[in-house]
Amino acid sequence: MSSALERHGVAVGGLLVGAGPAVVIGDRLSLRTDARASRPGAAPGDPHAASRPGAVPADPHAALRAGVTLAEPATAADLPAIAEHAAAVVVGASWTRDIPLVRAAAGLGLPVVVERRATASMEEWLGLAAYCAGEGDGRVILCEGGRRPDLALVRAARAASGRPALVDVSGDIGLSAAAVAAGADGLIIGTGGETSPGAERRVAEEAVTVVGALLRDETPGTLPECRQAIDRVDAALATLLERRAELAGTVQRLKPVGGFAGRDLGREHDVVARMAVRAPALGESRLSAIMNAVIEAGLHLAEERSGR
Repeated sequence: MSSALERHGVAVGGLLVGAGPAVVIGDRLSLRTDARASRPGAAPGDPHAASRPGAVPADPHAALRAGVTLAEPATAADLPAIAEHAAAVVVGASWTRDIPLVRAAAGLGLPVVVERRATASMEEWLGLAAYCAGEGDGRVILCEGGRRPDLALVRAARAASGRPALVDVSGDIGLSAAAVAAGADGLIIGTGGETSPGAERRVAEEAVTVVGALLRDETPGTLPECRQAIDRVDAALATLLERRAELAGTVQRLKPVGGFAGRDLGREHDVVARMAVRAPALGESRLSAIMNAVIEAGLHLAEERSGR
């Protein structure tokens, strides 16, 4: 398959996955695991827990009725409720070989999120995604997760198929930035029916904002979309400028001659020339003025901190 396939966004609830900025999905419900775990006294996989004295069987569809973004069925009996209340159905990694359930899930008329089984090759993963697209209306999203997501495979599968890809980082939120850098169109940070803790959401949103602004091409079509894209780039700029100012302060401590007297104009010219290679539209003259302001701001900060 061509690595230059056109990628189309897939609408999932109020989110557009695969076109524009990366997204954060904070609510995923797995009826295969969450419903069992919610029964009082139940151990995962214990089919007799509901018959124990004092045990009250949980309603596995209660969270669904509140509305979720992604929902994974335990059996075909869950599919009508998922079709009514969820924004997308998940073909879970643990049952991708259950073809009757895969076919039924794909035929719901919802976007289908196809997880990769841990031992599945990229060809098997993409083959299953193509099968789901054929059984449904074509709206299919790839998803990589597990304890050790293969981020290189995400990039390759996304390029080979032209389909958007999500990475489930709920097992390790620290992978958020790496997942976006690998080309993920979105991050899944929740595995239940409730919003993930605020700290995890902030990590994920920082990744899609800052890393996404640096690495994802955007073609906004409206003024609000354009302003949102500018806000993301400005957030990345602010982050990098703060880091550069900190490094400038370190340089001043290490130089034999610090402050403005220690400016190396030759090195500054070389820095601007290298930047112009990356930003030819701006060119050296414009970049020189920008970088002079950046360097002066960093030096002023370093002097303030040193008490001069």
